[in-house]
Amino acid sequence: MFDSLRPQPADKILQLIGQFRADPRADKIDLGVGVYKDATGLTPVMRAVKAAERQLWESETTKTYTGLAGEPAFNAALSRLVLGPAIAEDRIASVATPGGTGAVRQGFDLVRLAAPEARVWVSDPTWPNHLSILGYLGMPVAPYRYFDADTRAVAFGAMMEDLAAAKAGDVVLLHGCCHNPTGANLTLPQWAEVAGLLERTGAVPMVDIAYQGFGDGLEADAAGLRLIAARLPEVLVAASCSKNFGIYRERTGALIALSDPARREVTQGTLAFLNRQNYSFPPDHGARLVTMILTDPALRADWEAELEEVRRGMLALREALARELRDLSGSDRFGFIAQHRGMFSRLGASPEQVERLKAEHGIYMVGDSRLNIAGLNAKTVPILARAILDVGI
Repeated sequence: MFDSLRPQPADKILQLIGQFRADPRADKIDLGVGVYKDATGLTPVMRAVKAAERQLWESETTKTYTGLAGEPAFNAALSRLVLGPAIAEDRIASVATPGGTGAVRQGFDLVRLAAPEARVWVSDPTWPNHLSILGYLGMPVAPYRYFDADTRAVAFGAMMEDLAAAKAGDVVLLHGCCHNPTGANLTLPQWAEVAGLLERTGAVPMVDIAYQGFGDGLEADAAGLRLIAARLPEVLVAASCSKNFGIYRERTGALIALSDPARREVTQGTLAFLNRQNYSFPPDHGARLVTMILTDPALRADWEAELEEVRRGMLALREALARELRDLSGSDRFGFIAQHRGMFSRLGASPEQVERLKAEHGIYMVGDSRLNIAGLNAKTVPILARAILDVGI
């Protein structure tokens, strides 16, 4: 049987990690992996998470299964964090998932079950795993233009032109905030225009929100999603707690499906059914920590304060890099770095220039020139700026 297996494409980011680790240079810089790092290069456990873990260790009495959909308290708390208070509970169906990736996969499975012929419209570029999962499932995919390579901003006119071809029942995959890999986000007025287009075409939005709190703040980062949720009758949301709670290895996320109240029970039952077919009961440790933090005023206040520190730190690094490049080049052409949000920006470098950064300067980033801003610190910002100009970006 296994003789028929063929090698699968290697994950480029995992390859990059291996290359970085094998590089003996002491001054190498890792800007590739999509994980938040502090100024020391570590991904710390957040204060509120550590406090909640201590409380849970003292109070937990069982490790038995949760329900197929996960703990209702987690689903409710995360849904409120993402959707806010305005969306009626009788529209919300949700299940806990193994991270945001699990939520994306379950969302695509739900679409395939409900509308096998639906096309999924995906931004060009997007997080590579979106396309990998869709390809594995054999689902029809249609790209829509998103990123302007010249301005490094959203190519909104082109995006709207492409999405005008979406049909009723198609799915439009949107990034809720901190677009991966570009860092270029829709403005709230643009979100409103997208909502109007979806209303006209009958396409269903699916919003992947993996970085809430990393861009302009918890509320601002969810504003576009909430606008969509309020205006459209059916919405899918894939939410991740990996980044904003720093619990990457706990694999904590949720798939949320908004529908007409009359369809909620069937939708909820279908989501639970899909969980059963895939992994039965979702992991609970991270979900329980998130629930404790979101429902305890003191823990929540400390979590929000630390998350804001993280967000402001990344914004300061963006501004410092843009300023350093302006001072060194005498040009404002890198101002987009300060305008982007979240961990990532796409520089617009060629693969050859990215390779030179690695070979000549020990600076590692993904081949499409996506760099992780959180991989920088005050010492490495000027090093990166000089290297960018040295390779001719």
